[in-house]
Amino acid sequence: MIDVLRHRIFARLFAAQLIALLGTGLLTVALGLLAFDLAGDQAGAVLGTAFAIKMIAYVSLAPVAHAVAGHFSRKAVLIGADIVRAAVALFLPFIDAVWQIYLLIFVLQAASATFTPAFQAVIPDLLRDERDYTKALSLSRLAYDLENLISPAVAGLLLALMSYHWLFGGTVLGFAGSAMLIALSAVPPGGSGAGRPFLERATRGTRIYLATPRLRGLLALNLVAASVGAFVIVNTVVIVLGEYALTQTHVAYALAAFGGGSMLAALALPRLLDAVTDRLLMITAAFLLATLALVYAAILWAAGPGPFAAFLVVWGVAGLLYATILTPAGRLLRHSAHAEDRPAVFTAQFALSHACWLLTYPVAGWVGEIFGLPPALALLGVVALAAAAAAPALWPTGDTAELAHDHDDLPADHPHLKEFAATGKRHRHVFVIDDEHRVWPTQG
Repeated sequence: MIDVLRHRIFARLFAAQLIALLGTGLLTVALGLLAFDLAGDQAGAVLGTAFAIKMIAYVSLAPVAHAVAGHFSRKAVLIGADIVRAAVALFLPFIDAVWQIYLLIFVLQAASATFTPAFQAVIPDLLRDERDYTKALSLSRLAYDLENLISPAVAGLLLALMSYHWLFGGTVLGFAGSAMLIALSAVPPGGSGAGRPFLERATRGTRIYLATPRLRGLLALNLVAASVGAFVIVNTVVIVLGEYALTQTHVAYALAAFGGGSMLAALALPRLLDAVTDRLLMITAAFLLATLALVYAAILWAAGPGPFAAFLVVWGVAGLLYATILTPAGRLLRHSAHAEDRPAVFTAQFALSHACWLLTYPVAGWVGEIFGLPPALALLGVVALAAAAAAPALWPTGDTAELAHDHDDLPADHPHLKEFAATGKRHRHVFVIDDEHRVWPTQG
């Protein structure tokens, strides 16, 4: 897998992602502890609201940011977003009220809504080979897992020496280091579609996404992952500090277990995807994750959380299945758009997937606060199971093959039809939604 790092530009950008996520992981731990300081047993509800605000910023601002960013170079957009995130993180140690958490989280995540999809769309433009890109996705998944493994481990060590407020300093250094590495990299410009009207630029990615069957299936799978992931992120601190009455360091261990399972999946996926289709692997993992959530909810309801070691195992398995669902998503997005539309489609995935989190974060926080953790996990498990059942219907088999279709809407002398003059208006090729193909053939 690591041989893809021989690509020097990708290696530098991967290092930037790694450093930024290390800082973000410290932020996740520190924010949970800050919420517990300010709100005590209501920390889960505070975090649920904070993460819902984060999702509102992602869902509402990502398409707008993409449309605006089309007028600037990718490098300038990425560096500018990192600088804003670092500046906001400087203020986090000094807040003393819950409303201040909400305000700063919104501003910081507005910058992330600009940065993340733009960064993700750069990688397929750098790595044209499918196997290299799959390895890059797995490495990227490993980088994201720093939030749940290495960052909490580092946080645990630092918390033994200093107040959690100092962890926010690591967040600032992470974003600043990311900006510096991106500044030293040759970022490809990509196709932004800046010549299109603003509204079309803002909505084009979503239109392509929702018109593509495999991506509609991916949206259902995103909901499965978000249902369980939201419960883990929001309520781990409540379970460890409240139910087990353990320490802040044990919170880091629990998040590390979830991240460790995710890393195991990322390490195994490049070879596994050579033998198993994305569809089969992702849908199977979705059903297993939903089942795990429902079974563990029943155990919590009947017998309580049980031994801490068993809790860590459950979190590790959940992390493994979670990553198995999400890691191959980039391959589906890459196959579903031309290069010039790829940034828009990655932005649509970013916004729509976080819309799922916008639904599940408040459920994890507020239902857990009002009715208890077992009902919250049970409800999220039911949502996950329903979404897993919908995914196979939304995502038919064989949709990556060449599809035969007509073009009654195009004149006979259209350049696209001239490419297939020998077969007339009806012809066959690998199908993606674009200006000449606005409806999937199986939809009529």
